[in-house]
Amino acid sequence: MSVPGQEGKGRSLTVAHAFDIAGAKARLADKGGYEIVHASPGLEIGVYVLVAPEPDHQKPHADDEVYVVLEGQGTLEVAGERVDLREGQATFVPAGAVHQFVGYEQLSVLVIFEKGRR
Repeated sequence: MSVPGQEGKGRSLTVAHAFDIAGAKARLADKGGYEIVHASPGLEIGVYVLVAPEPDHQKPHADDEVYVVLEGQGTLEVAGERVDLREGQATFVPAGAVHQFVGYEQLSVLVIFEKGRR
């Protein structure tokens, strides 16, 4: 299973385009994983689906990121502190922070990375 921030560089797009968030979520629904839906020099947007009992294997990322819960609920542990999240909520994780989702059954999140600012 791939995890956010650990993918190779996605293709860069120079024109406006729609992101197939629902399609990515559907493709990942059974086994979970991460799929990039947009990549550009300053931004990466992906869909991350976690399916219990598979644990979240994330490691700290070099970039700031925002998680937006698309479906489900869970707890994000960031540097030893817990943030309970449900559909429609979002949270920020600073670059370098140790974090992972815990206490979820089926969780789909939109992940937004600010790339190349450091």
